[in-house]
Amino acid sequence: MGRAFEYRRASKEKRWDKMSKLFPKLGKAISIAVKEGGSGDPDMNAKLRTAILAAKAQNMPKDNIEAAIKRALGKDGVQITEVNYEIKAPHGALFFVECATDNTTRTVANLKSYANKLGGQMLQNNSLEFMFSRKAHFAITKESAGDLEDLELNLIDAGLDSLEIEEEIVHIYGDYTSFGNLANALEERGVEVKTAALERIPTNPVEFSEEELLDIEKLLDRIEEDDDVQAVWTNIA
Repeated sequence: MGRAFEYRRASKEKRWDKMSKLFPKLGKAISIAVKEGGSGDPDMNAKLRTAILAAKAQNMPKDNIEAAIKRALGKDGVQITEVNYEIKAPHGALFFVECATDNTTRTVANLKSYANKLGGQMLQNNSLEFMFSRKAHFAITKESAGDLEDLELNLIDAGLDSLEIEEEIVHIYGDYTSFGNLANALEERGVEVKTAALERIPTNPVEFSEEELLDIEKLLDRIEEDDDVQAVWTNIA
């Protein structure tokens, strides 16, 4: 994909390498999991286990994780709500935006502003739901995976859909409902999990030209910089 691909990869790495932004986003996910699951004990709260695993995969310190749980359990804690928005970006690119916010009015106003200024358009909720499939995704090191055939057979019972190898990283995909089972199976094997997340994979990914990607990236960058935005999924191939 040339220059545009290199630009996107570099900008993406720069954004997510900034722990000052990443850890608060992970902390919000943990707090939401505590409140929705009604427990600060990951053994009793499946959603919290998922959030903690995702945080650990990003090297979030144990103290930060525990602090996020305590904040959520506190009586005076800020009420954080999960909400999704859908945006049509320049050149027909599609964004599914996952947010965690204490003020939905502020969040939607910000997203509308970014879209209007950078050639996008807010869509009605559920307009894009069928354009993405929800998947559990784990990236593990090939070195810790051991025998890949044995790993694949072991994970099928836990809900594995596909296993893909990219240089020294093995990508594991399953239905989002299998996240907990896959996480447990990987933990039992003692593999090194680099990332763990619930993702939205485009059902019909689209190729864009380098020039188109640069326009799309301007809006994508601005949205991802917003403190209320947890993740943005696109139909970019």
